[in-house]
Amino acid sequence: MATNSVSSTSAGLDVPALVEQLMATERRPIDTLNTKISTSQIKISTFGTVKGLAADFQAALQGLNTSLTGFSATPSDTSVVSASADSTAAAGNYSLNVTALAQAHKLAAAGQVSDTTAISTGASTVTFSVGGVSSDITIAAGATLQDIRTAINAANLGVTATVINDGSGTPFRLALSSDASGTSNAINSITIQAGGDAAINDLLAYNPTTNAPTPAIPMAQTVAAQDASFTLNGILITKPSNAVTDAIQGVTLNLSKIGTSDVVIARDTAAVSKAASGLVDTYNALSSKLKTLTAYGNTAGALAGDGTLRMMQDQLRSILNTPATGGTLSTLSEVGIGFQADGTLKLDTAKLNTAMATNFSDVTNLFSSAGGFATRLETWATGVVQPTGLIDQHTDNLNTTINSYNEQIRTLEVKMTALQKQYTKTYTDLNTMLMSMNSTSTYLAQQFASGGN
Repeated sequence: MATNSVSSTSAGLDVPALVEQLMATERRPIDTLNTKISTSQIKISTFGTVKGLAADFQAALQGLNTSLTGFSATPSDTSVVSASADSTAAAGNYSLNVTALAQAHKLAAAGQVSDTTAISTGASTVTFSVGGVSSDITIAAGATLQDIRTAINAANLGVTATVINDGSGTPFRLALSSDASGTSNAINSITIQAGGDAAINDLLAYNPTTNAPTPAIPMAQTVAAQDASFTLNGILITKPSNAVTDAIQGVTLNLSKIGTSDVVIARDTAAVSKAASGLVDTYNALSSKLKTLTAYGNTAGALAGDGTLRMMQDQLRSILNTPATGGTLSTLSEVGIGFQADGTLKLDTAKLNTAMATNFSDVTNLFSSAGGFATRLETWATGVVQPTGLIDQHTDNLNTTINSYNEQIRTLEVKMTALQKQYTKTYTDLNTMLMSMNSTSTYLAQQFASGGN
């Protein structure tokens, strides 16, 4: 049994040192509780890591299910068109011949010497007709070219105004552009209402018939509004935009140059292969972490023997070892996903591609049917990572335990404070008594030494 050593001299006991040693012994239950809190906090942090890996696994499963419904759109000439397809597309080959690209309508006013000098002397109401819709804006008296640009842009007319410097003697030109391309979105007219400023009329008024309100200061068309024109499998199509979303169901065509190109719509096997690789990688990361955390021995994991992680491992093994139903494929090994000796998965991409080429629908069924592997694994992952799921329930229990430990510590700390005061008083009183006895002993010794005189 350990003993405390506290110095005692003629000056008395070292009361602070004695009390410190006694309190160290008394505080051992608190130290034990703090150790338990630290252990629980480590477990919570570790469960957070596991939850993150399970969430990554869930995302990979969702990505695989999405990729199995996807299509790719591949042009033979990407300088003419780029393309993409969604899950509503259907496989097919299309011949595209682009004869015209859609253009936004553009106008430019006559040049001005300065873009910061007032143009108007009075206020003007200006009516813009864009795509058949008319809107009024007010140009204030004393407005500069910059002010006019700002007023047009603030009104959201379907037109964007800029000031361009062309480098001439009157370099500052107000340029207008329709926000959308195509003839249906053209600037139909710009009219200054009666009573408006003449300078504003000369600057902005536009009539597409004459293209110039006055010979001196015309608002001129610089780029005509134009629709995209193309044939698709020989069928003539016109669209207001170069981004064509409704010519082929589920396919977006982005026209970029006049010319020809074939467009092939097919199952996106490359995306499926990439998603399957992501599934294998995230499963291996999760499985390896579970294995490490629950290990025993000299390298025992932070959650060795934890029942929650053991249950997660058992559930994963059960899902992966239970065949899918409803199709000709029933095991993951049939599409190139198999277990290795260490329990991790490995993907044989060539075998997966062969399975997809042979019967894509059966591969889809293997993963995404009601009894498919991705469906069942995603249900499992959701049950693990959702707010009321397996991990959060466990961490909630740990937090409850920590709160209980902290409450016990608070109670003990009150006791420690009182005990420390008690020890200090007791040993201070003892010290006073010892010092008094020591003084008496010294006096008596002196008396005896002097023969009682």
